[in-house]
Amino acid sequence: RVLSLELNKDRDVERIHGSGINTLDIEPVEGRYMLSGGSDGVIVLYDLENLSRKPSYTCKALFSVGRSHPDVHKFSVETVQWYPHDTGMFTSSSFDKTLKIWDTNTLQPADIFYFEGTVYSHHMSPIATKHCLVAVGTKSPKVQLCDLKSGSSSHILQGHRQEVLAVSWSPRHEYILATGSADGSVKLWDVRRASGCLSTLDQHNGEKSKASSEAANLAHNGRVNGLCYTNDGLHLLTIGTDDRMRLWNSSSGENTLVNYGKVCNESRKGLKFAISCGCNPEFAFVPHGSSIAVYTVFTGELITALRGHYSTVNCCVFQPHFQELYSGSKDCNILAWIPAPREPVPDDISEKSLPQQHLNPAYEDAWSSSDDES
Repeated sequence: RVLSLELNKDRDVERIHGSGINTLDIEPVEGRYMLSGGSDGVIVLYDLENLSRKPSYTCKALFSVGRSHPDVHKFSVETVQWYPHDTGMFTSSSFDKTLKIWDTNTLQPADIFYFEGTVYSHHMSPIATKHCLVAVGTKSPKVQLCDLKSGSSSHILQGHRQEVLAVSWSPRHEYILATGSADGSVKLWDVRRASGCLSTLDQHNGEKSKASSEAANLAHNGRVNGLCYTNDGLHLLTIGTDDRMRLWNSSSGENTLVNYGKVCNESRKGLKFAISCGCNPEFAFVPHGSSIAVYTVFTGELITALRGHYSTVNCCVFQPHFQELYSGSKDCNILAWIPAPREPVPDDISEKSLPQQHLNPAYEDAWSSSDDES
């Protein structure tokens, strides 16, 4: 299904944003409601379900925090995220130096955290049951942890030398956090430990001599502005302004050396990319100019580019229940990428006689039952 993703002519997402869309999130409970955040501070909530039951329909905006809302963000919204366990709450962070915790029903902020610098990224653990910490990456090199239970920004993680552009909790271990910085480093933390980070990822896996001109322990030779764990949490994908994407073993911290080729990345801020879920193999969807590049995560192969936006794509999000992709762009549009329906095979033609060239040979069904063998 992922290999046949295409721009769906029958599905539109209602156009509400009057400026570029920076961030999208689909709630993990039902996979039905989607949030978007715009560079004018506006947040919109959509219902993705087709209530009309007609083949072509528009995903309606249920409501928005618009420019006239008293609590609207003053500047660009960089990240929106649903509370992972129910849809009654969502979070947003912005260049206006705030993180807001919203009550979905009243559209009022239940809490606001203030920071000294621009907020680039924030993330809540998708699996945590023992803590309610929001990790926040800001213009400061210190990673901030805000506790939703106490309402205070209690912990600080120190170790980066420049601003923190991307943060992501492990979907496997609730206390493990990955952070990426403009200093080129990616650090893994156990937030229960006070004594600094667990490890700093090194693209050379420790094999570069200390005498070399390149600084040791850098994940990228540029700003690290995107992080995404694979669904099982065993690997971490990072992206940097050195036009490289790297796949790391998240328990050993080793660079797996998968080669994705040149992954163009001119973003001055966080880059929101996505990894498929429930597919084999897994795919990465990476904004690339006005298109979205689709890579196989473990081989590095560039499968295709999804084209349809008129301007820079800033973010994409994967909907695992139906294996669909949604993307947001500077062109103010959200596009839905849906697997193309397969042509039904007439009953009187056996499958064997059909031309097979439309199937990538790597994904052909090679399984055979013992009956055929005999």
